[in-house]
Amino acid sequence: MRYLPLTDGDRAEMLAAIGVDDIDALFKDIPESARLTELLDLPLHSGEIEVERALEAMAAKNLAAGDVPSFLGAGAYRHHVPAAVDALIQRGEFLTSYTPYQPEISQGTLQSLFEFQTQVALITGLDVANASMYDGATACAEAVYMAARITRRGRVVVSGGLHPQYREVIETATRFLPHEIAGPPVQVGGTEDLAALLDDGHGGDCACVVVQYPDFFGELRDLTALARACHDAGALLIVAVNEVVALGLVRSPGHMGADIVVGEGKSLGNALNFGGPYLGLFACRDRHVRQMPGRLIGETVDVDGNRGWVLTLATREQHIRREKATSNICTNSGLCALAFSIHLSLLGEDGFTRLARINHAMAVTLAGRLGELDGVELLNDAFFNEFTLRLPGAAAPIVDSLAEKGILAGVPVSRLCPDDPGLADLLLVAVTETTTDDHMDCLVQAMTEAL
Repeated sequence: MRYLPLTDGDRAEMLAAIGVDDIDALFKDIPESARLTELLDLPLHSGEIEVERALEAMAAKNLAAGDVPSFLGAGAYRHHVPAAVDALIQRGEFLTSYTPYQPEISQGTLQSLFEFQTQVALITGLDVANASMYDGATACAEAVYMAARITRRGRVVVSGGLHPQYREVIETATRFLPHEIAGPPVQVGGTEDLAALLDDGHGGDCACVVVQYPDFFGELRDLTALARACHDAGALLIVAVNEVVALGLVRSPGHMGADIVVGEGKSLGNALNFGGPYLGLFACRDRHVRQMPGRLIGETVDVDGNRGWVLTLATREQHIRREKATSNICTNSGLCALAFSIHLSLLGEDGFTRLARINHAMAVTLAGRLGELDGVELLNDAFFNEFTLRLPGAAAPIVDSLAEKGILAGVPVSRLCPDDPGLADLLLVAVTETTTDDHMDCLVQAMTEAL
């Protein structure tokens, strides 16, 4: 028998209490095009063994990461993860732990998160980092909320070089707040004058400027002047880092004047895994720590004077009253943060720098070779391990034709920006330490034939 705890009268009373006529009204924020009008084309029921066989058959269609040359990026990068990472995070004390509410029995978990915070603060060049967030995109939206609380302003200037999905998450997260999202749509070239947008006739009401480093198209720029302009206008500079490995080589955003740095930490310790999970990084200046979302692990001493760790700041609605919370994100990516920390610890400072140098050197080599092909133009002046090519025609059909040959040539910008025909001929190409010389030879040869 099905368990139905509510009667029709119960449901009607609940709907009346919240002021809606029917259950469909609860889903009005979901676009009509995204709603299901009928059942999915799936079997209604099967036995357990039949379901397992069906899923195994579908899984067999996937290609393992090393089976094909892959130059995919655009926020999700394939890196080598040492076997020690997986072995350590699967220890029972890490794999099953949740929130360390009782520090006396959670010292291991607390210490690992403390080390994670220290590492993130060091590589971002800022004073303090939290104990992780869901992913880079939601961390970016939380940073906008934080800037609005600090400055008590509502205008947000977003760079055209910010990942379009990050921008969409910001727009979604702030849709019920008195915020204005300003700035150009996604654009290549770096000609935008963000400093001019700080005021733009609005009387200095800008809360923050959000930029990506390297940007969505892979371009690297010095942010020092922009940070100075933000501070002169009373605004904060938020820097999003999609590819955290870049911080092993390039100048950190904090050292260029950034107030808040958010990022995607998946590149270290966390394999792509056909789509997830991800890891949000969040760091800020010490003076803003009490407005930082998430939670913070601090160092202390016990009654005997021994070093220990404790949950110091936890301004989530899970811990305090909702109206005083700095975030409604009620958990974190603790296991992914542990994987990140283990991988970075195994590398060490010198190893992290060497890894970044390998990524950059290989990307420079491939960019030079592809840039020599007829009709192909390299658009970047400076980049880390990802760059943008302008092809002599739409990029998507060329990428599809190479995929049929077993080569994942990159990400057509049109896949992420389908409404802008001016971006249809642009291709994002990413290179990491997993790329080999043979992979690059295959891509160059296939591109030569396709063009």
